[in-house]
Amino acid sequence: MSVTSWFLVSSSGTRHRLPREMIFVGREDCELMLQSRSVDKQHAVINYDPTTDEHLVKDLGSLNGTFVNDLRIPDQTYITLKLSDVVRFGYDILFSTRAVQLFSSKKDKEFL
Repeated sequence: MSVTSWFLVSSSGTRHRLPREMIFVGREDCELMLQSRSVDKQHAVINYDPTTDEHLVKDLGSLNGTFVNDLRIPDQTYITLKLSDVVRFGYDILFSTRAVQLFSSKKDKEFL
């Protein structure tokens, strides 16, 4: 038996596990806090949809936008994240999406 966990991986290699619940992304009082002047206090939300087993990102009307694969996503519109998508919050906070499948033998297999 295996379970797949999704992560946002920063350009420096830091992993941020995406939980199976909604998280807020921003500069202050958010589950994923980013230190950048181009990121709003509450910039975006990442939501998990259990019916499709997918994570979705939505910009919360931020000044500098949220981008998936260099395309600015419309305000208040959910976009489904796919494996190896590049997500940018504002001008300079980049992440790529990765999945790690955890097997019952406790070995990890990373999908690229």
